[in-house]
Amino acid sequence: MTRETAVNTVILGLLIAVPAWALYADEPFTITLATRAVIFALAAVGLNIALGLGGLVSLGHAVFFGIGGYAMGILASHAQNYTPLMEWPFVLEGTKSMPVIWLTAIFASALAALLIGILALRTSGVYFIMITLAFGQMIYFFAISWPAYGGEDGLSIYVRNEFPGLNTLVPIQFYGLCLALLLVVLGLNALLARSPFGLALNAARQVPHRVETVGLNPVRLKLVALVISGAVTGLAGALFADLNRFVSPTMLSWQMSGEIMVFVIIGGVARLFGPVAGAAIFVLLEHLLGGVSDYWQVFLGLVLLLIVLSGKGGVIGMLAGRGRTHD
Repeated sequence: MTRETAVNTVILGLLIAVPAWALYADEPFTITLATRAVIFALAAVGLNIALGLGGLVSLGHAVFFGIGGYAMGILASHAQNYTPLMEWPFVLEGTKSMPVIWLTAIFASALAALLIGILALRTSGVYFIMITLAFGQMIYFFAISWPAYGGEDGLSIYVRNEFPGLNTLVPIQFYGLCLALLLVVLGLNALLARSPFGLALNAARQVPHRVETVGLNPVRLKLVALVISGAVTGLAGALFADLNRFVSPTMLSWQMSGEIMVFVIIGGVARLFGPVAGAAIFVLLEHLLGGVSDYWQVFLGLVLLLIVLSGKGGVIGMLAGRGRTHD
């Protein structure tokens, strides 16, 4: 067992032990905090696929997070109001079914990632960063000016959506559902990193001209990575909206994109459990320091500065060694 595998095992143990303790101690708020951390971790895993494997620094990932949230909000709001989404050329009803909402969020976010990627990947470096930021701001202001679904005030959902066999209003059951999805995506991420596609994508990130010489298209590889990344982040957005039973344009803001990137950097870029560690640290600092000062992000900035100055491996790298790995 490598040191990083041992660190990952400890993190996984904490993901199980902390909510279990909170359930025993009758601390539902702690379970809600853990759920928030797991959902943020899922969003960060999505970004880590594009950033860690493909080297795509995106400041527009909140687009996919917000689209996932709005997919949930729109479908659930029509279900709770008993009004169809559309009546022509066929009737399309809303739904409270989580699996249907997740599939919709994944598809909508993947489609958005495909369209954005086709344009953004014509550039690279700082130009790619600015194009993703520009798309994010365009969709953010569109959501603000969309009165049908709350506009700037957002959209409230009065019921928690349903999953077969579970009572999702029970915090520990909803947490277990989110944790299961996170573990599935982490497993898929590990398989992706070791697959021929993942190896080719990693090569395209480092030496794209050599990838071209063997007949592969590095832009196409990065586009597929961005689509997968967007789909995972959209799923996280749907879960986040369900957790809060509320969706608003803030989910689409560039600040949210920055936060998702901070999760990855704190935990460790290209580290399998890096986004999980980063999201957990962020939520913990927010909880402990947010009630003390409105400027708690200053302390977050200091933590981020120390991690960046210490090396590129983030917290996982500091604990397990600095080599890039997905173990």
